[in-house]
Amino acid sequence: MNDAARSSRYGQLWTRDELILAFDLYCRIPFQQTKAANPRVQELAYILGRTPASVARKLGNFGAFDPELKKKGISGLIHGSKMDKEIWEEFHHDWNGLVLEAYRLRIKFKAQGSSLEVDVSPRGPTETVRETKVRLHQDFFREAVISGYCQTCCITGIRVLECLIASHIIPWAADESKRTDPTNGLCLSATFDRLFDRGLVTITREMRVQVSRRLLSRTEGAIQKHILDYHGQRILLPHRFLPAVEYLEWHRVNIFQG
Repeated sequence: MNDAARSSRYGQLWTRDELILAFDLYCRIPFQQTKAANPRVQELAYILGRTPASVARKLGNFGAFDPELKKKGISGLIHGSKMDKEIWEEFHHDWNGLVLEAYRLRIKFKAQGSSLEVDVSPRGPTETVRETKVRLHQDFFREAVISGYCQTCCITGIRVLECLIASHIIPWAADESKRTDPTNGLCLSATFDRLFDRGLVTITREMRVQVSRRLLSRTEGAIQKHILDYHGQRILLPHRFLPAVEYLEWHRVNIFQG
């Protein structure tokens, strides 16, 4: 998009396509970072031909619909549009659709101004397309979950990004519809990710850590200090995307080795 075309977009009403990209970004970064100075906000603003301040305000509008932010006394910006709420409600029921549509739209907006007709679908052999979709879903899930927990392990409190994993509650292979749902995720350290995945740890309906009897009977000091001391502890709750109780129940029934 050239500068003249870009400047002509300032002040215009937001389109559905623009709102989808804004909502996608809203889910990927901590709410506290939805500021005009954030490089990712600036990047989206450039792609859309809008000011960073305009994009930051729109992210704030989405925050006004977020129930978890309200519980924590964090309010988004009022005066959002009817379409803002429609986008929120539509894609809260279609996370997989959000990921693929946002991918398509990013390519579309980046290609604007070209005289060529651009095919914005994943290209190449079937296996390559499948791998691209998997990567897109994995990237979104990781960013949404880890940003929701403010880059903190919900059990240990570790805040080293390189050590954190966005763990699926219902495993990736068990239910395709839950693969990118952030409420199907927990931010865990590498150790607790493996324990959770193998059913040696779960999270109760009350959001407390439950350790398997297989480990509760162990007496080694390292296991006591690094695992058993967290038994019964309440997890750190995310600012967004609270883990769904029904997904945690599925884990306890199907994975946990009580």
